[in-house]
Amino acid sequence: MAVKKLKPTSPGQRQRIAPSFEEITTSKPYKPLLVPIKKTGGRNNFGHRAMRYIGGGHKRRYRLIDFYRDKFDVEATVLTVEYDPNRTARIALIEYTDGEKSYIIAPAGLKVGQKVISGTSVAPEVGNTLPLSSIPVGTIVHAIELRPHGGAELARSAGTYAQLLARDSKYATLKLPSGEMRMVLANCLATIGSVSNADHMNTNLGKAGRNRWLGRRPRVRGVVMNPVDHPMGGGEGRASGGHPRSRTGLLAKGKKTRDKKKHSNRLIISRKKK
Repeated sequence: MAVKKLKPTSPGQRQRIAPSFEEITTSKPYKPLLVPIKKTGGRNNFGHRAMRYIGGGHKRRYRLIDFYRDKFDVEATVLTVEYDPNRTARIALIEYTDGEKSYIIAPAGLKVGQKVISGTSVAPEVGNTLPLSSIPVGTIVHAIELRPHGGAELARSAGTYAQLLARDSKYATLKLPSGEMRMVLANCLATIGSVSNADHMNTNLGKAGRNRWLGRRPRVRGVVMNPVDHPMGGGEGRASGGHPRSRTGLLAKGKKTRDKKKHSNRLIISRKKK
């Protein structure tokens, strides 16, 4: 996947760096795997604004993604690679030999016509899903389960991946995209390869309107608010606002917020890099 720099025919195009979509093979999604999305505009059931900076945006339909990949030893063929408006990664429509179709997160390099399969003893090739206990040490993986049969939770967004560093009888050690090293039960499933659309991080929307199309309203800085609205508001002129903190007073810029008694702390070998 690549990005393209557009000719500066308008101020909005001048800074824009757009995805090329060269890997997309169809613009029509598979209808039986679509469900509607109801927008809230950030309002709760009373109609009161519960989340700021949400509203508008293009109408979307959710693509039902198979994060479980638990149809073992049944080969599937990749039919299409598609754009998904609900995530940064590309998705692929696959068809199993029994006729069932499903969407999966498309790994980088996945092509139409390629065969993918899940199982405990399948080859560790791109797009195949195996337990961590069956994957060779050093392999790049994505869409990793944290609990057996719980569905993929780790390394699902564009360009992300984890590396299998070590393994013992019960746990596998993974290095995550954040740099964190943690242990995951070895019978959890993971998919071989890295997630597609790695150049997503290099894109530039180019103008404020494109953010509005994504359903994001303008975000107001705390230092320009009044004291009643934010701890950093108020003051004469352009005041710095004091110690950086959130609207509710929680200190920003490095204050640790993770629970010291969280049950998964024992599985984390080293925290992410500063």
